[in-house]
Amino acid sequence: MHLSRRALLAAATATASLGPPTAAATGRLRTGFERLAADGYALLSGRRVGIVTNPTGITRDVRHVVDVMHADPRVRLTAVFGPEHGFRGTAQAGGSEGRYDDPATGLPVYDTYLKSGRPLADVFTASGVDTVVFDIQDAGARFYTYIWTLYDCMEAAQLAGKRFVVLDRPNPVTGRAALGPVLHKEFATFVGRQPIAQAHGMTVAELARLFNGEFLTAPVPLETVLMTGWRRTDFYDASGLPWVPPSPNMPTPDTALVYSGTCMFEGTNLSEGRGTTRPFELLGAEGVDGRWAAAANGLGLPGVRFREAYFAPMFSKFQGKTVGGVQIHVHDRAAYDPVRTGIGLLVTARKVWDGFAWRSDDWIDKLTGSTRVRTMIDAGAGTDEVTGAWQEELAAFRRTRKEYLLYK
Repeated sequence: MHLSRRALLAAATATASLGPPTAAATGRLRTGFERLAADGYALLSGRRVGIVTNPTGITRDVRHVVDVMHADPRVRLTAVFGPEHGFRGTAQAGGSEGRYDDPATGLPVYDTYLKSGRPLADVFTASGVDTVVFDIQDAGARFYTYIWTLYDCMEAAQLAGKRFVVLDRPNPVTGRAALGPVLHKEFATFVGRQPIAQAHGMTVAELARLFNGEFLTAPVPLETVLMTGWRRTDFYDASGLPWVPPSPNMPTPDTALVYSGTCMFEGTNLSEGRGTTRPFELLGAEGVDGRWAAAANGLGLPGVRFREAYFAPMFSKFQGKTVGGVQIHVHDRAAYDPVRTGIGLLVTARKVWDGFAWRSDDWIDKLTGSTRVRTMIDAGAGTDEVTGAWQEELAAFRRTRKEYLLYK
């Protein structure tokens, strides 16, 4: 198997600490944290540990891993680092909790949101830790910011001379395939730092290995604690784990299933369903009627149907107004392609509603990773033409991705 120079360098500095799953690893899924704890935290012995986590960092019996580790004398947990929405999850989108002492444990909580590079390295240095642990549930999409918190923290840990440990959790929408366009570097933002596919089809431990091998200027000393009992074809409900919303508008695994496609509507003047009980499954705007659902159903997209729907968002776009649109109903998860579906919905929305517009800041370009989706749809391209345009770059990413996969 061919490995890039960076992949070889990363392999020399990274270990799968508790070993990859084997054919004998059967039974219920065990997360990276469960395996770390079962091993008596041996990997963290003698270390001053800080953890990057949020409300999703829980045990099977819904205790937070910070509370569990803080109460266990075998691990010296001395700091917590909170991402967007905060460690305990009190902040909405685009917010964080700031610096404070956690009332439950007394531990200092440091804010990582919108920090990267040397400023974030300085946070790690000021905390006094020598090992940074990452344990956050991802949603499987390039523009879900926690994977870039992972990237930024890895980069900062390398700059600060810290060891980095990733505790793995399932990709809730499977790890079967990478889908969608690949980010072009000139469009890099916090919703996409590096050129990966829009639906990456990887776990956070696999992404950490990819980041270390392909994108970091210098690799961080990386260790990964893998899951056992997880297969690439598993959706989240197969895990038997409780679902905690990773962010306020990701309430269920069903949300994650559609998110890598319908989040593109953040780049339009239509509501992406924020402020409703089904964000990213409900889409609409004032003046939209049943023609949109009919047009979307007419595409014959696999695994999904669209229902004419009306709703009144409690916040965000069209707050308090009744709007028309569609609700997405996925009836065959294995056949469903969320990114292709999202493109089909954008194409048909523009055709049936004369009020359609992109956000004035061209946010769609940041979400999709280039100008291509916006300009092709504006030029009248159909779903097949738009999705066909990124296949070459997607194939190249899939080849690179394959080098870093850890599960069958």
